[in-house]
Amino acid sequence: MRPAKRIARWGCAGVALILTCCGCSGNSYTPQFQVSQITGSSPCPSGKPGPPRPGFSLSQISNSFSAMPALERLASQGGGSIAVILPDASSGRHFGEFDAPYLEESFRKAGLKKSQFTVQNAPASTQFTDAKAAIRKGASVLVLDARYSGLGVPIESYAKAHCVQVIDYDYLTLGGARSYYVGFDSLKIGVLMGQGLANCVSAWKVRHPHVIVMKGGSDDYNSAIYAQGYDAILARKFGSGWKEVGSPAGTWNAATALSEFQQAYAAHHDINAALIPNDDDGMPIIQYLQARGIKAWTFPTTGLDATVAGLQNVLAGYQCGTVYKPIFLEAQAAAALAMYVRAGVMPPSGLLNGSITDPQTGATVASVLLDPEWVTAGTMKSTVIADGFVPASQLCAGQYAKACAKAGIPGGTG
Repeated sequence: MRPAKRIARWGCAGVALILTCCGCSGNSYTPQFQVSQITGSSPCPSGKPGPPRPGFSLSQISNSFSAMPALERLASQGGGSIAVILPDASSGRHFGEFDAPYLEESFRKAGLKKSQFTVQNAPASTQFTDAKAAIRKGASVLVLDARYSGLGVPIESYAKAHCVQVIDYDYLTLGGARSYYVGFDSLKIGVLMGQGLANCVSAWKVRHPHVIVMKGGSDDYNSAIYAQGYDAILARKFGSGWKEVGSPAGTWNAATALSEFQQAYAAHHDINAALIPNDDDGMPIIQYLQARGIKAWTFPTTGLDATVAGLQNVLAGYQCGTVYKPIFLEAQAAAALAMYVRAGVMPPSGLLNGSITDPQTGATVASVLLDPEWVTAGTMKSTVIADGFVPASQLCAGQYAKACAKAGIPGGTG
């Protein structure tokens, strides 16, 4: 059993967030709906939530899900069901492999009956329809990840008009009408990447670092916060000898990321380190560097999401590390919060531990902010392997067996 780490709180004082495009290019989707579809029914009941009983803290959560039965008495309180709508596999394999089953397990162990919750992975084209259907069937709480530009706002407007409270899960709907947010601390994710690169440059003895600083999608709230985190770390380095030689527009498309890198590399052959915002963007870039004869342990890069390919690049010496988000923590926190909301009970401070600001509306959103982890070859065994996030047999296949054995990962061979 691996317990959750202590949750760290991060502030953004003095750092401006500028987001001017939320319906632009990239992974966007324009929902087909009419204004008349977002209509209210009767005014929502006005009562104040009761005191936070039972108590619950993020520090109780582990990958055994043993904390959830403590919430059983909430299951008999309140009315309606909890509906969870997540993206489908096109936005990430983990939504079907981990988020959905972890949420289902959390609700079951917290005492909800099968009729009291639903969890579904839905494509962009059906999320709004699915949300309306769930509300018509009696959902009183909606847990939503609508990471398609422009889709979340009408869903949350419809829910609000029908007295359904919304919890944004993992992705903040800009301009939305949610009551709460549950997700990993995006600022800390960026800090981990920036510090990971700095540590790696030192460990790999890279002299005169010439760095390309890449970004995620320009219309992505999380990506902008990641950049705040790693820019704050790198700014100190650029002020003391490092040199920034490129900063492309940013993308979550791997082919576009490769093109951005190639253009910068063609103009600056002295680039010898890269801040890359996730493993998928990094994969073709690392392959490009390998094809050009760049040796292991000489060209530091970073990543996010702890994909098998990213972890293998870490083992092989082409990536410093990757940021891992323990999904078991996020799923249980979201399920617990939804249970309190459904029961009409004030969530305890041990669960609701922070807040974030919607940059479009200026609204402060009460939040559960969770700790990500920086994973290197030396910590894979105690994190992604211990949590069952990545099978050792898959990670350690073929040429990676010896590196796994060196890292003490079962499945590796000497």
